[in-house]
Amino acid sequence: MKRLPALLACSLLAASSSLTTAQPANRPAPAAGPEITPELDQTIAKAINYLASTQSDDGSWEGGRFGKNVAITSLACLAFMGDGNTASRGPYSDHIMRGLRFVLGSTKENGLITAEANNGPMYGHGFATLFLGEIYGMTGGGADTAISTQIHESLVKAVRLIEQTQNDEGGWRYNPVPYDADVSVTICQIMALRSARNAGIEVSSETIDRAVEYVRQTQNPDGGFRYQTSAGSSAWPRSAAGVASLYYAGIYSDDSIDRGLEYLMGTALPGATTPSRSHYFYGQYYAVQTMFLAGDDYWDTWWPAIREELIETQLDDGAWEDRSAGKVYGTSMSLIILQMPKRYLPIFQK
Repeated sequence: MKRLPALLACSLLAASSSLTTAQPANRPAPAAGPEITPELDQTIAKAINYLASTQSDDGSWEGGRFGKNVAITSLACLAFMGDGNTASRGPYSDHIMRGLRFVLGSTKENGLITAEANNGPMYGHGFATLFLGEIYGMTGGGADTAISTQIHESLVKAVRLIEQTQNDEGGWRYNPVPYDADVSVTICQIMALRSARNAGIEVSSETIDRAVEYVRQTQNPDGGFRYQTSAGSSAWPRSAAGVASLYYAGIYSDDSIDRGLEYLMGTALPGATTPSRSHYFYGQYYAVQTMFLAGDDYWDTWWPAIREELIETQLDDGAWEDRSAGKVYGTSMSLIILQMPKRYLPIFQK
């Protein structure tokens, strides 16, 4: 495990870029006492109530100008699952099941998961595939019921679509065609593939190796990540995502990770820096995962800072507002962040 940047070792350790298979994790690891506070519990309960009240009759959630959206629906379901609910148990199991049926009903014959709001469909596809991988992993998979069989079939098709649409650089972009790529969409696919692999779905190691190489090529000398392989400036949200994707690809000790962590600590630590608010929830969603995986002083420093910042900025109705994608998105992302110490979601298990 690593320490803060000043204490980082200078040696570069070899690491495989192929996905590693996590151990089955139906139970969370015990959370450290100071990580979860009564104030945090109250904040989470209020936010979950808000989220439950905003689900549409068809099981979807809307994302402001994005309309009915598989990405936002998947994130909302993951937020409920982060509190220990599944599609078959827990006080919010019905909300998850209805969201699941909406996502499954949005799976096309070619494997693409998309609904009426199809702006940048590979974003939605990545988050929806992540959701299917997590729910399949939390329920043990198998073909005992019609719904578990449908999850498996949709998940396999979704993974194959990702593999088939990777471009020559090793990345993905907005549409399911192998033409160009950007680091943000690419990272969504890496997360989806990791979740599917954890759930027991076969994933091409070559696809992951090429994706990791693409992500590496977008890192700048300052440790941050640019949008595409061509020249560009670093930004903290995609930098958090970039480092997280390396961890999820099975790389745990690497110069790219060390430099990325140092960049994030210097530019985006809540309360100690003044990072851009653009893509704030997206950035913190990945940053908290990155710091959790980095562990030790990184996690011990970042976690209480983001916890307090989100508690302080929660709205009276229990939501958080994202200027671009709306309250459901901001609330879902915030809940996933704040429930990280509970370790219920398989992808968050070390």
